[in-house]
Amino acid sequence: MASLILISPVVFLLFATFYHLGEANTFIVGGSFPGWRVPDPANNTLQHWADSRRFRVGDTLEFYYDSKNDSVLEVTKENYKNCITEKPLNEYRAEPTMVTLNVSGPHYFISGAPGHCTKYERLIVVVQSPNHPPMPTPKPVPGAAPPTPSSESPTSPTAPAPAPNTAVGLVAGSGIFWAIVAIIGFAWA
Repeated sequence: MASLILISPVVFLLFATFYHLGEANTFIVGGSFPGWRVPDPANNTLQHWADSRRFRVGDTLEFYYDSKNDSVLEVTKENYKNCITEKPLNEYRAEPTMVTLNVSGPHYFISGAPGHCTKYERLIVVVQSPNHPPMPTPKPVPGAAPPTPSSESPTSPTAPAPAPNTAVGLVAGSGIFWAIVAIIGFAWA
């Protein structure tokens, strides 16, 4: 019985420390403000940004854009491939647009502004199921021209997309917060 009492705090601390690993994340689309726009240069597309992230059910996408001139459309695969803006699955016009990814699989987003989709203001977000292994990255859309480097600076390298915010803080729900609560509780007991 005494050993069970000594082991219980250790098990609780381990659980509290690693509990936060399953929490949902919020991603700013494009990694910056405003991220939802026609990419410049053309070879640094929104799809490059999405391909470098791992999305899970429950994550949220934040779209920042000029809502007077643009919008976000969630569309079918066919409408994505052909940049068709009519009859979207969902249409978002208020900035910032917050989209919670509640279903695993691919989600297709295009710009609602005329001509922006064909200039690569679009992305496919592949959401992993919590019960299944990661899906492969979607293949390029057949018939779509590959991104070409900007003619202004053909030899300048493109910087990688910024990493998602991984700052750790004492937020209720984070493992660190609950570990500190446990330590204080054991000190008073």
